[in-house]
Amino acid sequence: MTLRVGPVSPEEYLAALGDRPASFLQSPSWSTVKTGWAAEHLAWRDESGDVVGAGLVLLRRLPLIGRSLAVLTEGPVVDWAAHGTQEVLAPLAEYVRERGAFGLRIGPDVVHRRWRADTVKDAVGSGRLRNVEADLVDPVGARLIADLGAAGWVRAREDDGLPASTRHSFHVSLAGRTEDDLFAAMNQQWRRGIRKAEKAGVVVERGTAADLPDFHRVYAETGRRDGFAPHGLEHFQRMWAALSAEGPERIRLYLARHEGEVLAGMVVVVIGGLAGYAYGGSAGHKREMYPSNATHWRILRDLLAEGVDVYDMRGIGDGLDPENPKFGLLRFKVGTGGEAVEYVSDWDLAVRPMLHPAGMAVLRAAVRARSVRSRLRGRRPAALVGAATACLRKTLGRPTSPRRAVATPLEAA
Repeated sequence: MTLRVGPVSPEEYLAALGDRPASFLQSPSWSTVKTGWAAEHLAWRDESGDVVGAGLVLLRRLPLIGRSLAVLTEGPVVDWAAHGTQEVLAPLAEYVRERGAFGLRIGPDVVHRRWRADTVKDAVGSGRLRNVEADLVDPVGARLIADLGAAGWVRAREDDGLPASTRHSFHVSLAGRTEDDLFAAMNQQWRRGIRKAEKAGVVVERGTAADLPDFHRVYAETGRRDGFAPHGLEHFQRMWAALSAEGPERIRLYLARHEGEVLAGMVVVVIGGLAGYAYGGSAGHKREMYPSNATHWRILRDLLAEGVDVYDMRGIGDGLDPENPKFGLLRFKVGTGGEAVEYVSDWDLAVRPMLHPAGMAVLRAAVRARSVRSRLRGRRPAALVGAATACLRKTLGRPTSPRRAVATPLEAA
């Protein structure tokens, strides 16, 4: 079968997306949320003209030469089981090349491997999750990875600061289950935390756009505590306005309050039968009241009542060493009794091989420089010099002195 790729309006794209489960990063309005990138909305059509897929392409143009990197974060949204890999990607690569791209990055939102919560717990201390034998290998994901490698695609670097798809995530399946099923599958700490929150008087409610400043306060506090650069309030205001325009229940805000004070907040986006945890944060005090557990529990119950199939709690690190700074997040999510998943994730294609290495190096350097400026506003000149040196060393692939290392922030796409 021959597929054709072409541009459509945001309204046509929304119709093309239909009720397909998809990441919010492929929603049509995300192009208005993600600043600094141009965007195109694409649709795949079969020989009969029927739409069989959709993809939001973000474009970052190189200065002076006018060529761009084309990125489909957690996309395109296609039934990969029904279509061959090259059948989908060959016309996409040709389209972006004609539009002036030097490189193409895709991140198919297709699961490759799954690990049950018990498997993850048994593997703690054994290295990395990706090296643990999976409970299930998805044949579509495995075929897609093999096809990409054979066709000259290369797995993208995970630390380059460019828009990135989630590689490892945590899912809680909701289809065919009851509240009692979900609660019983949780570990003892989660069940105890939910009960303690309720007994302490923690109340979890749905918020509105007017509550975004309250959410942002705990989100920004979490960024300072955990060492990532938080988005500004205006990012969430744009996100709320854009996604709400697609549907009244597309984006939801949940706030856990105790005696009127917001202790935790979470933003969830629902597309098709998939609900994705997008952003969240919690206060550094009253943690003994378990506001985060209570918030997730309210989200799970609401999604279950709506008939959503999967709650994607989003990114986890795959390090299984308890001393790893990211391990706590994995341990927390494992307590839900769900499963860790590995996606096909990001792959790069050099659409113009002669230009691709230099183009990617320039974009990575620009992203790191902007990150350094964001993190070090107001710091002393000596600190700025040290950070700039670390950035340059990392860009050139040279080792960085531990005392001068600047951690790349964990930026959401």
